[in-house]
Amino acid sequence: MQTPNLPAIRALSPAWNKGRIVGQKRPLKPKHVWAIRVRLELAENHRDLALFNLAIDSKLRGCDLVKMKVVDVMASSQIKERASVLQSKTQKPVRFEISEGTRASLDRWMQDPLMVGSEYLWPGRFHERLHISTRQYARIVRDWVTSIGLEASAYGTHLMRRTKVTQIYKKTGNLRAVQLLLGHTKMESTVRYLGVELEDALAIAETIEI
Repeated sequence: MQTPNLPAIRALSPAWNKGRIVGQKRPLKPKHVWAIRVRLELAENHRDLALFNLAIDSKLRGCDLVKMKVVDVMASSQIKERASVLQSKTQKPVRFEISEGTRASLDRWMQDPLMVGSEYLWPGRFHERLHISTRQYARIVRDWVTSIGLEASAYGTHLMRRTKVTQIYKKTGNLRAVQLLLGHTKMESTVRYLGVELEDALAIAETIEI
């Protein structure tokens, strides 16, 4: 029995990922970090500088970063050297350091008139929005990336979470430390997160000459 030729099926709308780079996004390199910092400092954008620095130090997911409160980083009118935040995904606390540069930028942001009486570190623009949204944070990160000439589609908000731990692993090779800093419950998650197996394999291959 001959099968009749059926008409071609065409999608009513383009694929959601058409023209996009999907998969794991890249972390920022140290030169990128400093380039963004310099631009924010020159622009005297105190909020974005504090947000950028804390995003790198805290290694938090965007959903947790935008909901941070003043009490999370401040005690007795002083910025803490270490802080702890309950992760919304795992419902487990994760501790992180607040470096000297980040403390200075946070202190400067705290003195801004917009912070008077605010419970949240990154207050929203509208009264019904207590803090900035994850979508707004994504737009801010995109602006940071494009400001130094990088392709926005190759980077996402998760780059802020991965940037510091990637450098820590490269310098120490300590996966357990990275696991604790990210708040992962399983080592396998940390390995996949960093792409450790592939990077290590490539590094070994580069040292072998035939």
